[in-house]
Amino acid sequence: MSSPGVQGVPNPVILRVPTPVILRVPTPVILREVAGPRTPRFGEDLDSGSCDSGLRPARRMTNGGGASARRLVLALIAMLALLAACTPPTVESAGAGYTAGDGSYTAWEIADRGEPVDLAGTTFQGDEVDLADWRGDVVVINFWYAGCPPCRAEAPDLAAIYADYPDVHMLGINPRDDAGTAEAFERTFEVPFPSLWDRDAAGVAAMQGVVPLQAMPTTVVLDGEGRVAARILGQVNPTILRGLIDDVAAEA
Repeated sequence: MSSPGVQGVPNPVILRVPTPVILRVPTPVILREVAGPRTPRFGEDLDSGSCDSGLRPARRMTNGGGASARRLVLALIAMLALLAACTPPTVESAGAGYTAGDGSYTAWEIADRGEPVDLAGTTFQGDEVDLADWRGDVVVINFWYAGCPPCRAEAPDLAAIYADYPDVHMLGINPRDDAGTAEAFERTFEVPFPSLWDRDAAGVAAMQGVVPLQAMPTTVVLDGEGRVAARILGQVNPTILRGLIDDVAAEA
């Protein structure tokens, strides 16, 4: 009830209307996968033939990108596969098992040796050499090239062995360098024995199954019949090479 006003006139009634409540609905968030380069298929290289990972940066994901996460996992698997493909293959040679250019050596018993090695060619100085002319003597053949660090490191040891074994023939075979590069190497390291200019890879072919192309240098010892008796992959240990030469020379 209102209180009486002036001279008994009641005061007016004021109605208070509540402030309207405005509900704010948040704008819906639409999650989308950000466009990016496609993930390569397993074993595929997206690059122009170079041996690298073969992958571009992974796709960026927004919140809730479950499908993108799966694609990222597949991309990582593909990357691991491509990296494995870029790993240099292991080398195997007949009868010797796993080999690598690490200085390891193999010696074959007389009964296990193959046919005589037939090889003739021209040295960097223009002289003709034929292994058949050296039958009856022990022959040491060294595969090398000028840009090979272990080839440079072993050059003084080979020169010393050549000087200490006057009855043993020593021959280099270079399948990679031109004459100027090879002769500069021979002068720098004072190589006393000749080397064949193996432009057509005839020397490598003659040692098929014995000299893996991936291992440089490689040194081979031939017996008096011209058969491969021993082989060293990688830089020679002079003590081992001398022992192999002594063993083969003692067979005569």
